[in-house]
Amino acid sequence: MNLAVVDIGSNSTRLLIADRDGDRINELVRRSEVTRLGAGVDADGRLRQDAMERVFHTLDGYRAEIDAHGVERGVAVLTSAVRDSANGQEFAETVRERYGLEPHVLSGDDEARLTYLGATSERDPADRTPTLELDIGGGSTELVIGHGHEVVFHVSTQAGVVRQTERHIHHDPPTEAEMDELAEDVRGILAAAVPADRREAVAHAIGVAGTATSLAAIAQELDPYDADKVHGYLLSAAECEAILGRLSKMTLEERRHVPGLHPGRAPTIVAGTIIFREVLALFGLDQIEISEHDILRGAALELIS
Repeated sequence: MNLAVVDIGSNSTRLLIADRDGDRINELVRRSEVTRLGAGVDADGRLRQDAMERVFHTLDGYRAEIDAHGVERGVAVLTSAVRDSANGQEFAETVRERYGLEPHVLSGDDEARLTYLGATSERDPADRTPTLELDIGGGSTELVIGHGHEVVFHVSTQAGVVRQTERHIHHDPPTEAEMDELAEDVRGILAAAVPADRREAVAHAIGVAGTATSLAAIAQELDPYDADKVHGYLLSAAECEAILGRLSKMTLEERRHVPGLHPGRAPTIVAGTIIFREVLALFGLDQIEISEHDILRGAALELIS
């Protein structure tokens, strides 16, 4: 069965078209566009019209590709920006009516569960290594701890690349004080969200979604982006710190030309890298495995029957 999943996040809108046979997912198409639906939500509590129009423009192209592949069922998963906004349900209904995609406005817990399912779907279920799955989004960061395919702890935090950029970064390039304030904000959010005993138990970590995959691509200077080289890459804490040091000294325009970084992620990558660094520090990790398998795959396995 050919299926389609669209992930409408706070920072990007992504498409997966796949052939599914039971638990086997054969990816046919994967697309991603930076649409910044969450711009302004933290301050205004509503989705802005210009942000919604960016998403609709992207969905116009995705719908044509979905039709060309003879997709039998399509769903849209909508996350932090939509669930946090006063007009989020209205936006979700527009997605249903205009594009024929069944909308799922996910709670933070649902988002965490589906992302963990996607990230671990090809791992040995008998592997009992306590594993952290990290998903840094535009409006929130999901932290999931499990072993095998079983989730034992999950939390959705109000730390995201769009949210924290809007709160703290007001100069180009950002000042040291702005980055310190952002790091302190994130550090407090994360520490309050995860009990010490949960942090200490983690022995392995998997990073998914745009910040994680961008950092792996930047570390390898991938131009063009190569998903095969990103998937499975072990990114060290030292590499993360070095990348932050480079990016934070660049102007926005300079960051748009960094090999491995999509230009649309240039405005928020400094905040994303700081969040990433703070998660590694909180859990005492010196490296993290980067995965291309994320909520798109999890939704394909669970939400489409």
